[in-house]
Amino acid sequence: MSLKIKEAKEMLLLIPRIDLGFFPTPFHKLERLSQEFGINLYIKRDDFTGKNLFGGNKTRKLEFLIGKAMEEKCEYVFTYGATQSNHAMQTAWAATANSLKPVLYLAAVVEPDENDIKANLLLDKIFGAEVHIINMQEQESFLEAEKRSFRLGKERMRQLESEGHKCMSIPMGGANEIGTAGYISGFAELCEQAEQLELGLDYLYHATGSGGTMAGLVAGKKLLGKDTLIRSIAVLDTGDHYIADKTVLANSALEYIAAAPAVEEKDFSLDTGFYAPGYECPNEGAAEAIKLLAQREGILLDPVYTGKAFAGLIHDVRTGKIERGSSVVFLHTGGATALFAEKKILGDLF
Repeated sequence: MSLKIKEAKEMLLLIPRIDLGFFPTPFHKLERLSQEFGINLYIKRDDFTGKNLFGGNKTRKLEFLIGKAMEEKCEYVFTYGATQSNHAMQTAWAATANSLKPVLYLAAVVEPDENDIKANLLLDKIFGAEVHIINMQEQESFLEAEKRSFRLGKERMRQLESEGHKCMSIPMGGANEIGTAGYISGFAELCEQAEQLELGLDYLYHATGSGGTMAGLVAGKKLLGKDTLIRSIAVLDTGDHYIADKTVLANSALEYIAAAPAVEEKDFSLDTGFYAPGYECPNEGAAEAIKLLAQREGILLDPVYTGKAFAGLIHDVRTGKIERGSSVVFLHTGGATALFAEKKILGDLF
């Protein structure tokens, strides 16, 4: 049974949460691209999530995750990602701003120059995070390096806890039931803004990596009984069990907010055609998307996440997968700091 937006928001108020962002985030029409594409194209600016200058989608999740850590009286929070992880950086600032100590284990997909630290990794250090760089071994995949970083993180956590320090582990991307609740909230916020404009939303496009944002959006759609088609553009190799796993995650998030699980695998629409040659590896489609949005609307995307997602949207407009006259929202999940990262991540933009 679907809920009204007000009812969903009241449910979300009952779980631990802290104030990290300035919400609602801006929601506005991209006038020039709407005319060029023949659709009504809107953008939801979750790159403007709040108190940290470099916001993004993880801030919504961290409101709930850090809120839970504080309720449990933790002293340290651990998390994981690549060296230029948006999630790791946002976790560092959110923890530090709330008197928690962030510990980051970061896999070096692109090995940083210790004499020239850039972008998110630089911010991690400025925020005072305890940073552990996990250098990739010969023939080691990112997934294998991730698993190694998890083991090392557990060892460090055990050490701290043996000394009497309470720790909380936050998964990559904040993709557990607690963090995913952040995008049940985010979807409700978007629907409320659309209703205020008397706007029906046909499509919602966004980037997906660890999958918490995707699971939360789909859970929110199910909870509110909306018809918007959510198209999730993968930024990495999702593997064979991705949708099954995210179905479980979406339902776990619904249960966490005391709603009935209702999400099925068929509720997801995942496109894996735009991430090649790999995570944190640039491609021509993303470069075109970044330049197009910058030069038409003055808005910056990044080469790792939003550039690839917007490339998927552009492709679907050009091939007719998005019908002319449709109302389409692009969820800007942040990450523009990658424009100042290593050249291997940035690619050829000029």
